[in-house]
Amino acid sequence: MKLSTKTRATTLSVALASTLALSACGASNESGTEETSGGGSTQELSGDLAGAGASSQQAAMEAWQAGFQGEYPDVNFSYDPAGSGAGREQFIAGTTAFAGSDAALDEEELAAAQERCAGGEIFQLPNYVSPIAVIFNLEGVDELNLSPQTIAGIFTGAITTWNDPAIAGDNPDATLPATAITPVHRADDSGTTDNFTDYLFQAAGDVWTAEPDGVWPLPGGEAANGTSGVVEVVTSTDGAVTYADASRAGDLGVANVAVGEEFVAPSAEAAAAVVENSPAVEGRGEYDFAIEVNRETEGSGEYPIVLVSYHIGCMQYDEEETTNNVKAFMEYVISEEGQQAAAENAGNAPISESLREQAQTAVEAIAAG
Repeated sequence: MKLSTKTRATTLSVALASTLALSACGASNESGTEETSGGGSTQELSGDLAGAGASSQQAAMEAWQAGFQGEYPDVNFSYDPAGSGAGREQFIAGTTAFAGSDAALDEEELAAAQERCAGGEIFQLPNYVSPIAVIFNLEGVDELNLSPQTIAGIFTGAITTWNDPAIAGDNPDATLPATAITPVHRADDSGTTDNFTDYLFQAAGDVWTAEPDGVWPLPGGEAANGTSGVVEVVTSTDGAVTYADASRAGDLGVANVAVGEEFVAPSAEAAAAVVENSPAVEGRGEYDFAIEVNRETEGSGEYPIVLVSYHIGCMQYDEEETTNNVKAFMEYVISEEGQQAAAENAGNAPISESLREQAQTAVEAIAAG
């Protein structure tokens, strides 16, 4: 997989951090130790903690940073939402302590990550779960029903106008204009693209034959960098359509997707339901909890275009300071408090209790080399 090297810095809102930190930390602890969100106590932390990766996690990361630094104000935390591919690349290169990624490491990346880590083991924790919405800008139309085959036809360029018979067939009661369709895809190596193309490959039959990939696999259409980039293009272009984290849809139209005999809207609850009923990827390490999402589900209320975004790090770091910072941050992220803070800020689905308990085993095992 080709990895993007483009990065961009992010400045997280001080006002948000202050507000969330108040709710996250409560009264200050003057004893030299602090109660963590998981209920245990730890020494005061300091130094740097740098991550990079998925832009889909950015709003959640703002909440996580605020809560974490409310507990550990002396840690210099940073997260660069450069995209999943760039995040994995930076982690493997050793320039960040952890990566945020909307796709699990592939076999080649996994081997490189294991070599980068002191003890040769990595963790992959599915800490951010959110539906990927098919978002569109079509004057007079706020909601559409779309089958996977119709979505695939739109993004391959086979369906070129919004009143095409395939779209009309999914929406018999709608008045559809003859507006030209402008499909918009990610220009950067993106885990959102990987998840979206995986859905089309599994669910759309022979309408979509391109293998899943983080790099958009087809010619044509418009391209933009990052979640913000594709949403901006759609917002300014009548007839445009893209795929992006549902929390970023704003006032744009959102499609309901065919699942069995019903059309399901992208919601946190529907995303959580399909993840809960999806198997783990086989043959991974003890703390590698990558999930094989069931894209072909016919379960009522399950939404299959779901983004499972991971935090990827080492089970063993060379420096104790890095170890302690990563461990404390992941502890906060997976806590009920951390997940709720993210959900309130980003609209994602809090992880289930079983996923939390699973992740906790990895967090507790992170150690210094």
